[in-house]
Amino acid sequence: MKIAIVGGGPGGLYFAALMKQLDPSHNITLWERNAASDTFGFGVVFSDETLGGIGNADPVVAEYMSRRFARWSDIDIHFRDQMITVGGQGFAAMSRKELLELLQRRCIELNVDVRFSTLAPAVEELEANYDLVLAADGINSQIRAKYADSFKPNLDMRTNKFMWLGTDQVFEAFKFFVKETEWGVMQIHGYPYSDEGSTFIVEMHQDVWHAAGFDETANEVFPPGVSDEKAIAKIREIFAEELNGYEVLTNNSKWINFTTVRNENWRHNNVVLLGDAAHTAHFSIGSGTKLAMEDSLALAACLHEHPDVESALAAYEAERRPVVASTQRAAQASLEWFERIGQYKDQDPTQFAFNLLTRSRRITQENLRLRDAEFADAVDRDFAESQGLTEVAPAMFQPFRVGGLELKNRIVVSPMDMYSATDGIPGDFHKVHLGSKALGGAGLVMTEMVCVSAAGRITPGCSGLYTDEQRDSWKEIVDFVHSRSTAKIGAQLGHSGRKGSTKLMWEGIDQPLESGNWTTVGPSALPYSTENQTPVELDRAGMDAIKAEFVASTVRADEAGFDLLEIHAAHGYLLSSFLSPVSNKRTDEYGGSLENRLRFPLEVFDAVRAAWPAGKPVTVRISATDWIEGGNTSDDSVAIARAFVAHGAAGLDVSTGQVAKEEKPTFGRSYQTPFADRIRQEVAVPAGVAVIAVGAISTYDDVNSILLAGRADLIALGRTHLYDPQWTLHAAAEQEYQGPGADWIPQFRAGRRKPPSSRTDAVRPRLSLLKEADIEEANTHLRWTPESAAASVLVK
Repeated sequence: MKIAIVGGGPGGLYFAALMKQLDPSHNITLWERNAASDTFGFGVVFSDETLGGIGNADPVVAEYMSRRFARWSDIDIHFRDQMITVGGQGFAAMSRKELLELLQRRCIELNVDVRFSTLAPAVEELEANYDLVLAADGINSQIRAKYADSFKPNLDMRTNKFMWLGTDQVFEAFKFFVKETEWGVMQIHGYPYSDEGSTFIVEMHQDVWHAAGFDETANEVFPPGVSDEKAIAKIREIFAEELNGYEVLTNNSKWINFTTVRNENWRHNNVVLLGDAAHTAHFSIGSGTKLAMEDSLALAACLHEHPDVESALAAYEAERRPVVASTQRAAQASLEWFERIGQYKDQDPTQFAFNLLTRSRRITQENLRLRDAEFADAVDRDFAESQGLTEVAPAMFQPFRVGGLELKNRIVVSPMDMYSATDGIPGDFHKVHLGSKALGGAGLVMTEMVCVSAAGRITPGCSGLYTDEQRDSWKEIVDFVHSRSTAKIGAQLGHSGRKGSTKLMWEGIDQPLESGNWTTVGPSALPYSTENQTPVELDRAGMDAIKAEFVASTVRADEAGFDLLEIHAAHGYLLSSFLSPVSNKRTDEYGGSLENRLRFPLEVFDAVRAAWPAGKPVTVRISATDWIEGGNTSDDSVAIARAFVAHGAAGLDVSTGQVAKEEKPTFGRSYQTPFADRIRQEVAVPAGVAVIAVGAISTYDDVNSILLAGRADLIALGRTHLYDPQWTLHAAAEQEYQGPGADWIPQFRAGRRKPPSSRTDAVRPRLSLLKEADIEEANTHLRWTPESAAASVLVK
């Protein structure tokens, strides 16, 4: 095969070496516009999985790398004059320059035609004369730009500023220095790469960067290889204590905004993208070199496993794309965490360390327990102490108070529409549905959206509280929950607005009824979708009437005995549609600015709050983003949350979207939690109110991790409770927790132990297991101390 490679970084070089080893007859030419000795950056980090793949593919490279690696397992987090150390992580790093030199030698040994300081021919020429063209030309790929119509790249430049530096201080572990300066929070990501130095990345929010005066050189253009010495002098001064007299090393060091690169396609005819040209992931989650070398392994294998280039490239993209997408999701969560790091500056150091370690949502409390059990136990103890509790227990089973309402644990059954009422009257179905969740151990069970009028229903099957008969039926359910469990039960009140008069969910969600439609209302005469009817724009009299309906339903909810009331101001229903600029186009005092859009929802909230007993809490569910350009954003949701709290909300139930059909949400594991987190840090904690996180949270490990990191106070689970009505009690059994937070009713108590699984009489390798346990325990806190590592080698 005749192969052209554009780009002499680790990805391109490694691919060339792999292909030559698989078939020496390959004719490979590699062009690199920089000199062989040019390299930017200091160290590169690898995971054990990547090293295993390199070892299998090229033992020569793997063996050399392993001899040059700095290895350690500890992470030191320096925060508020404390250093928290967490072990068991497993890192290996080496000098980027050494890695490049190794790969260059390997390519020359294998007869790859490597041309440094040489521009590659035009890509059209390469396409015509080579079987394969590999675009390994980095984040600013010219080939990607040339065929942008095919690759469809998306370049997301972030706001934080960062700079790659080095130091001759040899860190013993991965180091996070999080420093509160007079200008704001700045952080260092540092790790050793040899016995001579460490990588030292300085990062900060752009507002902090401006405040500190780093923008002094913003308009200067530094040639390749030249560093921003003015900024570096200031960095030396700010981090003098952390540098401890050691030098700051520079290498083309200047301020950068990280750009996440994504491409809809990685292939164009016989041209394929690899490494940073195809994708990037924030440096806080791993190394771009690691991803590029993994790409090379996969591409080389695919080219020898498939009969032609076209199918091989398709297989390569199919194999690598999901892996890269997963890494990019974690990296996105991580980079956004660092963009908002200032909001955690007052956290307790142990909680901050846990928060930092679990920021990508890939690592959880149970992951950390396997890596460093002592730290995981410390986090549990710290959480209990921070809540004023004497008993250490899994966070989800610690009690919590919403306003004046005491809950036995932190689990909420999320409001879920069941569409099974007749004339708005709940019945046996609702009693079994909600009753089973109460018996299943949740601390708080929420009803579906209970409608304040017949016209405010979503479907004919929605329940209501607009008649006394409905109230009496709800009272039977509430009485059952109170008499048969220690759970509390809350009612969610709402009005469907422009999303009303539709079919039952399983007959056609959001689809208008075949017949019998009723008139819908909204802030503006804008339909939810082209298929939905156009709502009538509410006038003052209409708003007053609906407000009175909310009040009447509130009174009935209290008469039914509910413990808590939640106002539904999310998901595009009436109050939500007033809040969103997507659905609210009014020109009077109820439209336009956010202050105006909040006016009617707050009027309703105030009326409900006045009608509801002062000792019972009222919470509000909001959509923290509309997921639509021009809609409400996370910034708006903070202001909305602040307004409801100022009017007396005891808690905020933070969901997102569902405001309009054209939304483009970014789904993923606990994808809505960052919105809850921000509202908790900026609004709820200072005000002393609760935040409920909801959305794609399904394991007790995720629940505990969110609570321990301080991202929410309560966790609402919906689908999880449909799968297992006794999910909370089963989570207690899984964690071997028995206490007041997991209350088995007497009738179920015999089932509180996890059922036994099958057993075996096979003789286990007990002695070797004991030895392995000793080894694992000894390696929990491995630190990089080159002198001791060298001594260890000599002894062997």
